[in-house]
This record gives sequence, structure tokens and C-alpha cells, in this order.
Amino acid sequence: MSTQSENRSANERKIENAATFKVYPYRRMVQFGFLLLTIWIGIEFIVWVKQLESGLSPTLSRPPGVEVFLPLSALISLKYWLLTGVFNLIHPSGLVIFMIVLATGVLLKKGFCSWVCPFGLLSEYLAKIHIVLFDRIRKIPGWLDYPLRSLKYLLLLFFGGSILFGMNVLRLEQFINSPYNKVADIKMLQFFANMSDVTLWTLVILVLLSILIPYFWCRYLCPYGALLGMISWFSPLKIHRNAESCIDCDKCTNVCPAGIQVHKANAVFSDECNACLECVDACPVKDTLYLSVTKKQWKLSRKAYLFILIGLFVLGTAMAKISGFWQNNISTKEYQYYIKRMNEPVYNHNRGAVPDYEGKSDQSRK
Repeated sequence: MSTQSENRSANERKIENAATFKVYPYRRMVQFGFLLLTIWIGIEFIVWVKQLESGLSPTLSRPPGVEVFLPLSALISLKYWLLTGVFNLIHPSGLVIFMIVLATGVLLKKGFCSWVCPFGLLSEYLAKIHIVLFDRIRKIPGWLDYPLRSLKYLLLLFFGGSILFGMNVLRLEQFINSPYNKVADIKMLQFFANMSDVTLWTLVILVLLSILIPYFWCRYLCPYGALLGMISWFSPLKIHRNAESCIDCDKCTNVCPAGIQVHKANAVFSDECNACLECVDACPVKDTLYLSVTKKQWKLSRKAYLFILIGLFVLGTAMAKISGFWQNNISTKEYQYYIKRMNEPVYNHNRGAVPDYEGKSDQSRK
């Protein structure tokens, strides 16, 4: 009786200790922090563009962080840098942010999706609406889920493949220095500011689908998520489960937004794992679910994960600013010239083709 009582007390202590720290509220703070930063950058950029369009000299600087929304330009710049050793200064912060995101994928799995990405945060709240409507998460059957999940990889192949396999150094350089690429951020703003009915209804349909099928965009269509999912396979960190202390409560699986059968896995290798650590939070027994390199070694606490993720963005941005790879080299005079001619063919993407342009004349406007 004494031994059984001691074992029960030990298990109770383990369960009590497991509940002492929850990463969820800190993840929410990080998500909303990045969301507010994104909104602030957006407001600054809108004011800056409006001043240019009004013929005024901008009273504030163009926020470099807006380039986070130019991932294809960043991928082109990355390939050009790897082939030539030249880190171009057209959209340097876009490339810096892109490399930071890739670094998070290698080191911390898909933490960008569940800790940083504003669309990931939106998807979580749309999933909450789904629960309110249907009382619980209703999953689509596996025979449909797996083919749909391949869509984001096909989109990644379509966009990324044409760059990685279809553009040589000359074509990369032509695109990087093209008028269209130089004003791609402004064109993006104008696209959403003057949204067509097709674009509007596409967004409405995506929102409705994300309510009916939780995480529809993230799970089935996001090429960025597909890229990070592929990279996360190379991450040394995985969610590990200690089967010896597991009490088979299934709480880890029930809270997993990706629907991974965590309670059955010794290690989670799924490309859908967003490293949200909800499963680790939910586990009632201490040291049963944890993030580590191997099952018994190199464990990483949830607090350490939080600090490393934020540290990568802070350190990467600081290094870029110090080394001069944060602000672009396009002068205000150039932007004033471009903004008056945004409707000319040379400033359109032409279905991915780079139109002919006079590079020398662009340089003369600096």
C-alpha cells in the first residue's frame, strides 16, 4: 500500500509540475506583436505612397519591412546572390527577412507559421468560429485531405520552380533591375487598394472555406507553408513522446491544429507540424512530450524556443542594418519618377515576363 501511495503521489506531482508553464499566452503575445508591427509598417507605407502620388516629397522614410510581402523577388535575389556573390540592394530587407524565415524552418520547424505569420493568426480565429458553429473541429476524410494538401506543393513548384530552374543569371539580373521589380511593393498596394470584384470574391471565398474547413489556406494553398514544411524535415528538433510515462489521454492529439496523431508517435515528423507546442502544453504528465533533437538528449524548453525564435528576427534585422543590407538604394527622386508612370507597360509583370526597359536611363535618375 505504501509503494502504491508513493507512486500515485509521484504521478500527481508530475502532473502538477507539467502545468506550471504554458507557452500559449506567450505565443499569442508574439503573434499579436508581429501583427501590430505589420499594421504599423503598412500604415507607414500607405502614407509614404500617398505622399508620392500627391507629388509631395515624403515626410517619412519608406519602411523596409514592407518587402516581407515580396517573397518571389526575395527568392530571385537569393538565387542571384548564390550564383554571383552579389547581394543586390533593390529589395535587400526582403531577402534578409526571407533568409531569417528559412533559418527558423531549419532550426525551429514551421514556427514562423504559428508564431509570426498574421495569416496563421487569422486562420486560428477562423477555426474558433468553426468550433462555435459546429461544436468541435470537423475534419475532412483522409482520402480528400491528402490530395488537397498536395495543392500547396504544386503552387510552390509553379512559382518557385520557374525561378530555380527557369532563370539564368542574365534573366535574374534583368528582373532584379527592372522597373517592375523596383516598384513591386507599390504595385502590390495598388492591387489591393483598387481591388477587382474577382479578387474581392476570391478573398471572401477563402475566408468562408477557412471557417468551414479549419486552416484551409495554411493546410492546402499556402506555398510559403509548403516551403517551410519541406525545410522542417531537415530541422534537428522534433516533438518526442515518452511512451513509458504516457497515460494515453489523447489530449495532445485533440489540441493539435494540424490533426497529427501525436499520442501514437514516438517522434513527430509530419510536415504539417507548426511547432505551436499546443500538444506539449496539453500533456498532463511532466517530461512526456517535449521538443528535442533525440528522444533523450538535447531537449529545448518552451521558453528557450520562444527566445530563440524572437532572437533570430532581432539579430538578423540588426545585422542587416549594421552591414547596410536593410535599406534599398532607390532614391526618392527615382520613386517620384516611377510613381507618375505606373500605368506604363514597363511597370507591369506581363505574366512573369520582364519587358524591355532602358536600364541606363533608370540609373540616371538616382
